[in-house]
Formats: sequence, structure tokens, C-alpha cells
Amino acid sequence: MMKSMLACCKLYISESRNVIALESIERAAKLHPEAKITNVFKDEVYNRVGYTIVSHFNPSSSSLNASSPLKKAVFSMVKAALETIDLELHSGTHPRVGVVDHICFHPLAQASLAQAAGLAKSVAVDIGHNLQVPTLVYGAAHERGKTLDTIRRELGYFKPSSKENNLWTGRLPADALLSKPDHGPAELTGNKGVVIVGATHWVDNYNVPVLTTNIEAVKRIARRVSERGGGLQSVQAMGLLHGDNSTEVACNLLYPSRVGAHQVLLEIQKLALEEGLTVAEGYFTDFSQEKVIEMYSRNIESN
Repeated sequence: MMKSMLACCKLYISESRNVIALESIERAAKLHPEAKITNVFKDEVYNRVGYTIVSHFNPSSSSLNASSPLKKAVFSMVKAALETIDLELHSGTHPRVGVVDHICFHPLAQASLAQAAGLAKSVAVDIGHNLQVPTLVYGAAHERGKTLDTIRRELGYFKPSSKENNLWTGRLPADALLSKPDHGPAELTGNKGVVIVGATHWVDNYNVPVLTTNIEAVKRIARRVSERGGGLQSVQAMGLLHGDNSTEVACNLLYPSRVGAHQVLLEIQKLALEEGLTVAEGYFTDFSQEKVIEMYSRNIESN
């Protein structure tokens, strides 16, 4: 039973080019061998890396238990990132609010969302108070279920610092933090930015390349395919530059069993055709949750 209760964390770092920093982050994870990194997705244009970390969940102990392998691994990785990455030097075509931009916990197998939320709350407290970085929580980790999208909009996440080049560069504006964070200092200090920590059911991250440099047209497509823009339910999307000659519609599929990648791709193809544009095949930035469980189990068995 215990082995079938797993928790997963997706940890997004605003860096993909600093090899020394990434090696330090991955060494920190290896200090906790019961937690396994099942996927690393680096994107040098976005200057962003996503780690998927999985561990067993012990139902007989409190979700806030400091002995949780996943909690210890994630905290160690966050600490290493904050010690080795300077947000002032960051530049990329993907939005971010901090060195550690986003942390999300998901229940896997027979674990519950409440258990994943317990881990998220505990990690958020430790980051805010022990590492002294303003930390905000969302989803099941928030008492009113505040959404990630809402927090990001409040922080100005979707507004590039260089509108002409559609780039996000340097630290956040001093006035970006409009309200008191859930944990940690009430003001932005240093060059670490803000950390957002949440818990939700599994989310698929799915990107669709569009063969154009017309970023405004791609932003229109992203807006129309998203639920917020009147498009597909449970789909969030944004249009981003992705290299000198390409753009992407980057999507979060909040309930992939209801609205999946194939449906999203067909809708983007239709909208792109209306703009006179062509799209390439979409791709996932992570494995499916079933594959993640399989990879973790195989890794544990082999060790």
C-alpha cells in the first residue's frame, strides 16, 4: 500500500545555460536517494529547466513530516538554485517571477490531493521562512483555492520586461509584490524574486510550434484556444517567441483526461489556418503520469 502512494513535484528553475548551477541543483537532489528525478526538460531559448521528482508517500505520518524524501529533495534543490543563480542576469523568452519560478505537487497512484497539498504547504513555509524568499501558495495548498493564473497576473507575469523583443530580463520591479505573501518577507529583496508553490491534480504541459515570427498573431491564437479567451475548457495558453524563426503556443492542460493534446492541436491548427499560418507537431515537456509512475517504480526496484 505504501509503495503505491506516491507524490510528484514539478520544479521549474529560471535557468538552463549555467551548467555549474544546474549541476549543483542536481547534486542536491542526489543527497536524498529515495526521491528520484524522472525527467529533466531544458529549453535554452526560454532559459528554463523543469525537473520532475517522485517519491513514496508515507500515509502513517503527517504530511508535514520533515522526513519526507520528496520534501527534503525539493527544498535542497531550491536552496541550491537560490545560491547559484542570479535573477539579475536572467534573460529568456519565457515569463518568470523568480529564480525558482514555480513548484507544483501532484498526487500519484493512490495518494490524495490533500496529501500533496500538505507537502506543498510545508515546503512553502520552509522556503519563505528559512530561505527568506517571498512565497505564495495556490490550488489545494491555498485555503480558498486561489489559482496559479490569478497569482501570476497579480505579479505581472505575462508582461515582458522588453516588449519590443518579447523578453523577460533581470529582476522583478520593486513594486511587483502588490500584497503580502503567504510566507517569508513582505518585500522583494535581493535578486531571487518570488516563489510560487501549489498542489493540483496532474497537469499536462504541451507546446505547439507555429512557423512564423509574427508573435502578435500567435498571441491571438493562444488567447482564442484558452478557456479564458472563450476557447477550450481547462486549457491555459500563451504565445511565446521560441528562437529566431519560430514561436510557440505553450499550453497547460488542467484536465487532460477531458481535453487532451490532440484536441488542442486540432484547434490550434484551425486557428492558425485562419491567420494564414502553419503549425508543426506539438510536444509534451514531460512524460505522462502513468509513465512517471512506471519509471519511478523501475528505478526503485533496480536499486
